[in-house]
Amino acid sequence: MASASVPPARQFPCFRGSAIIGLVPYIRPIIHEGNPTLRKVAKKVNLEELKDPLFQQLIDDMFETMYEAPGIGLAAPQINVPKRIFVVDLQNDKEQGPYVVINPKFTVTEGEIESIEGCLSVPGMIGDLPRFERVVCVGVDRHGERIELEGTELFGRCLQHEMDHLNGVLYIDKAKNVRPAQTEEEKEALAEIEVEGAALERNAASA
Repeated sequence: MASASVPPARQFPCFRGSAIIGLVPYIRPIIHEGNPTLRKVAKKVNLEELKDPLFQQLIDDMFETMYEAPGIGLAAPQINVPKRIFVVDLQNDKEQGPYVVINPKFTVTEGEIESIEGCLSVPGMIGDLPRFERVVCVGVDRHGERIELEGTELFGRCLQHEMDHLNGVLYIDKAKNVRPAQTEEEKEALAEIEVEGAALERNAASA
């Protein structure tokens, strides 16, 4: 998911006990619409893989790539790795990241809201689509420990956006009025952390 805010330092508090001390995360290319990996259902991660330093390196690389893009969420298929992993960090609230979720699933989906979204894999475009108003996502973290995230508003939409990537779905598959960001408001929406359109929703409400 697209964003513009980049943390001042590469410090990932969820990376306690990393098995890859001494290795430096690097930025991986983000693939775009048309690449077949984005249309595949990602494979479940065997938790034995968590012991592999290269797997831990992958997680670090995903965070580094997301921040550099910049974005607030990134799924492994977006860097051409068809595994069920995503990272999120809204960067404006300690309770909304940074998180890595492996083998995620939703245990609660309720309500409905309208969202305006963009995507790092569909650059320059936005669209309008429905999302659940509240979700609860469970999975495991990089240490194999259970993690449960409750999401509403921006955080909830981000969780749903990344989960779609793991199922081979792009937001444009669900959206109507997919269009280039042309107005100043739309360009600002793509450039802000609330890329899905919180700013646009406020503008529409006041119109």
